[in-house]
Amino acid sequence: MKKAICLWLFLCLGVICRAQHKLAVRVKDADANEPLVSATVTLAGKTAATDTTGLILFNNVPAGKHLLQIRSVGHKEFSQAFTIPLPGDSLTIKLEADTENMNEVVVSSTRSTRTIRNMPTRVEFVSGEELEEKANMKPGDIRMMLSESTGIQTQQVSATSANSSIRIQGLDGRYTQLLKDGFPLFSGFSSGLGLLQTPPLDLKQVEIIKGASSTLYGGGAIAGLVNLISKTPKKEKDLRFMINGTSAGGLDLDGFYSQRFGKAGLTLYAARNSSKPYDPSSTGFTAIPKTERYVFNPKLFLYFNPKTTITVGLSSAFEKREGGDIQYIKGHGDSLHSYFENNNSNRVSSQLALDHKLNEHSAFKFKNAISCFRRTIKTPGYAFDGTQWSSYSEGTYSRTGQKSDWIIGLNYYTDNFREHPKDSFPKRDYVQQTAGLFIQQSWNATNWLNTELGLRGDYVANYGPVLLPRAAALFKFSPRLTSRVGAGFGYTTPTIFTEETERMQYKGVLPVSGSTNELEKSYGINADVNYRTAIGDVKMSINQLFFITRINHPLMLDTLAANLYKLRNASGHLDSRGWETNVKLTYGDFSLFIGYTFTDALLHTDHGKIPNPLTAKHKLNNVLIYEVEDNFKIGLEAYYTGKQPLNDGATGKAFWTFGAMAEKIWEKFSVFVNFENFTDTRQTRFDTIYTGPRTDPNFRDIYAPLDGFVVNGGIKLRL
Repeated sequence: MKKAICLWLFLCLGVICRAQHKLAVRVKDADANEPLVSATVTLAGKTAATDTTGLILFNNVPAGKHLLQIRSVGHKEFSQAFTIPLPGDSLTIKLEADTENMNEVVVSSTRSTRTIRNMPTRVEFVSGEELEEKANMKPGDIRMMLSESTGIQTQQVSATSANSSIRIQGLDGRYTQLLKDGFPLFSGFSSGLGLLQTPPLDLKQVEIIKGASSTLYGGGAIAGLVNLISKTPKKEKDLRFMINGTSAGGLDLDGFYSQRFGKAGLTLYAARNSSKPYDPSSTGFTAIPKTERYVFNPKLFLYFNPKTTITVGLSSAFEKREGGDIQYIKGHGDSLHSYFENNNSNRVSSQLALDHKLNEHSAFKFKNAISCFRRTIKTPGYAFDGTQWSSYSEGTYSRTGQKSDWIIGLNYYTDNFREHPKDSFPKRDYVQQTAGLFIQQSWNATNWLNTELGLRGDYVANYGPVLLPRAAALFKFSPRLTSRVGAGFGYTTPTIFTEETERMQYKGVLPVSGSTNELEKSYGINADVNYRTAIGDVKMSINQLFFITRINHPLMLDTLAANLYKLRNASGHLDSRGWETNVKLTYGDFSLFIGYTFTDALLHTDHGKIPNPLTAKHKLNNVLIYEVEDNFKIGLEAYYTGKQPLNDGATGKAFWTFGAMAEKIWEKFSVFVNFENFTDTRQTRFDTIYTGPRTDPNFRDIYAPLDGFVVNGGIKLRL
């Protein structure tokens, strides 16, 4: 009996052995036909990664039908059933690039129809999901969303009113162009409040181009540009509301609606944002001013036929902002508590866009915007009141081909500022008119090289002609390793509205003009290397960027006499150079983002080199997210800012800030809570913010947070 059982087992073992097979799987990129290293392959319950030749060998695969799954960073997932054994016992699988999600992100800032994967210009974008996360932390404006990006900081220029500007790669705010749907109307007088009056709820994405970009949109984009892209209507109704409250007395009420009805579509955004005067320190000055703002942005889309679309929109913001001595702002002022800084502003702008496809390969676009910005600044014994009218008109013709895209365009920009004087000081009125012609070609030269060449010619009234060439190239060394290099020229037109003059409410600042000032001209180079890989189940991407920008004869503020100032072009130059390192690690539901920026910004004068004030050499961003899709998310943040030189010759201290957020998501609503700066890092804890008497304070540079630890939370409804 034992012999029979042993014989039966031996026969079964022989059958099993004969049923085990080998399978060699080779994985390649479909476009480049190159092997994909570290692609994750799953077969018959076993998971392993491909070697340097893109090959993986499975031994002892049972006969029968098995599901083969292959995943690789930047490629579409492969999933197909095979019956083992196969003829030849080998398979070659070519993975296509994961362009589906990329196609949904239409990057408009480069004026090209190429997907972001094939764009020579380096574009960073913040998607809708990331925007929603940042809206949980700061629903009223976009400062936090931008300041938490590598290489970008938002610089507070008013200690009591929180007015801020955006800095890219260590350069002052006037060198960055802020766009809304491609319209450059946030400059000059309106720039100091542009970030504060732009809520994120109606934005689809934000596109950031670092380095000289004036060839694309004209003057002002020396350090780069930020393009805020609005949501567009779809067939499905999108109706959502947000209610947010803060421990500092803030309240945000936001609503957004969009839907397409056949040949018409509509988006509508409305918001009320307010805050109570708040001071967590013993200084007695508002770290958060008393504010009340109303925003109303309707937009109509008309789809006449598949070839023609017209968009008509209106944007408006009405705000009262009161900062200063908190006792005075609360209505308890006296002879000691009497300092205030009031900012009342109204912004109304129209947008018109016509898109018409001439045929399958060519299109014509026209757009126009007109903006009116009125702002009054008041402090004890002083008032600055002015109105800025600006307009932007542009017509472009584009042609796309299999290998090459062309775009040629004309635009005309006006900026008209009129001061409403309250005293006999010389008026700072000005009129800027700029006409421009630009042309750009995008060319897929080979499988490994894409190029972009552009040229703009502007004529700036009272300052003369400007020629702005630009070039960029994308090198595809492999599906995992790419590099982008870009260089270009830029310029900006001088006005009295700079970070320095905003800090002093333009008091005592003399006018600028083409007879005493000149254009600030620049050139810059950016180069990066991007590498993606996977180590087991951990996906990793690394981006290393190097940059340098030089500005000749930058505009500097000189003191002529007591309380009298003049903006002059310096005889030397300002340069900013450094690098950014970005690392992203993903493991299952965990994502870790690490960003480091080194910036060395120096003003070169006849007296030597002077560090550019309020520019930290070292900045470190760390964000850890755990997210179960459509269920909940938890995030932790840690940010380090190194020492900064200040305008008064002192050095600002280095500091860390930490934050945490959580959101629970249901089908129709979600609740969120955010613990911002929970270590209560404040400049008032380790440095002073003003000198002199509190009735007439002289505020120092603000280089660290003033509001400290603030908790906010709320509910989002999706109906």
